[in-house]
Amino acid sequence: MGSFKIQGGTKLQGEIIPQGAKNEALQILCACLLTSEKIELSNLPDILDVNNLIRLLEGMGVRTERKSTSEISLQADQIDFDYLLSEEFTKQAVSLRGSIMILGPLLARFGKAYLPHPGGDKIGRRRLDTHFIGLQKLGAVFNDSSNARLYEASAPHGLKGSYMLLDEASVTGTANLVMAAALASGTTTIFNAACEPYLVQLCEMLVRMGAKIEGIGSNLLKIEGVKSLGGTSHRMLADMIEVGSFIGLAAMTGSAITIKNAGIQHLGMIPDVFRKLGIQLHFQGDDIVVPAQEHYAVESFMDGSIMTIADAPWPGFTPDLISIVLVVATQAKGTVLIHQKMFESRLFFVDKLIDMGAQIILCDPHRANVIGLNHDHKLRGIRMSSPDIRAGVALLIAALSAEGTSIIDNIDQIDRGYQFIDKRLQQLGAQIERL
Repeated sequence: MGSFKIQGGTKLQGEIIPQGAKNEALQILCACLLTSEKIELSNLPDILDVNNLIRLLEGMGVRTERKSTSEISLQADQIDFDYLLSEEFTKQAVSLRGSIMILGPLLARFGKAYLPHPGGDKIGRRRLDTHFIGLQKLGAVFNDSSNARLYEASAPHGLKGSYMLLDEASVTGTANLVMAAALASGTTTIFNAACEPYLVQLCEMLVRMGAKIEGIGSNLLKIEGVKSLGGTSHRMLADMIEVGSFIGLAAMTGSAITIKNAGIQHLGMIPDVFRKLGIQLHFQGDDIVVPAQEHYAVESFMDGSIMTIADAPWPGFTPDLISIVLVVATQAKGTVLIHQKMFESRLFFVDKLIDMGAQIILCDPHRANVIGLNHDHKLRGIRMSSPDIRAGVALLIAALSAEGTSIIDNIDQIDRGYQFIDKRLQQLGAQIERL
């Protein structure tokens, strides 16, 4: 696995364009399995997770044509189910958590599906119950397998519409169930559905393909199943996690950075959370201008209590930016309590920040109290390893702001979610080298 060598303390400057949304791309790619007609996609991020899913789909028999690094056409007119039982498929699918979303489309269109236990980030327990229980309510049957790592599912009588109240507003779970319900007979009602912009994008794409969906953008979806879906074209949104990462990068390094084509209307409360940390943001059309700031001070509550930033299902603050906000808080003026509610292992990277000189008290697996250094004391460069995508980029931001040289190992984790991040940061003036 590769490493990044970073010489910190350099002011950055310039413009950067966020990639297409990773989490949206994984859903949209799986949706191509719902039709035998061609799907044209643009603004696709050229990252490890997306490319691995494309290779998995190609192995299943999906025909692809890569027009550029960000444009692809897919046609799933023939699926090789023998491949789904192969060792190669198992190896590919277990490394990619997004592979779980092939279950709904395969069951809806073909009445059967196979999937090994998917992998992904090591950020704590991530339940799959929402997927399985929802698909069972639609008529899917999950069978015991001689291979304990393989899920076998079938719909012997076809999928039928049903009412379901999700026990958690799972993004991938909602996406899986919406795709399955689009081809189920009858009407499906999904309450407590996730309503992230990426789900809106998926639903709007399915409607263009011929699906009948009401309540798009809300947590109550009503899907009337149709017999078949057609082809369409679709463009990914800008990746909101990259946008937030670049805001944090500018703040930590005291740099002036313009984030082009940021998709501001789809960012929800992300800009407001960074403003709570004292970071100035200016909107110019669809661009975000982050001016250079030597210092930024945490806002105070009217009652004088400590600022708390917590994640929550959309429209709450996305958990994927908690790591970034935590790093940014290490150099704010003031104290911030970071509360990561959804994953119990996501804060365990703070020991590396403490080694760099940050003042952080890890209260428990879900909460960290960050005492800001107000840029009076710089972090120091160290050697560390990236535990997951978002923590890896948070450590990268910390290293770019630190004094001295840092080495970040296991950067395959970063490459899973951020395309050519070293080259793009070099264009801003960052001293970063891929080893």
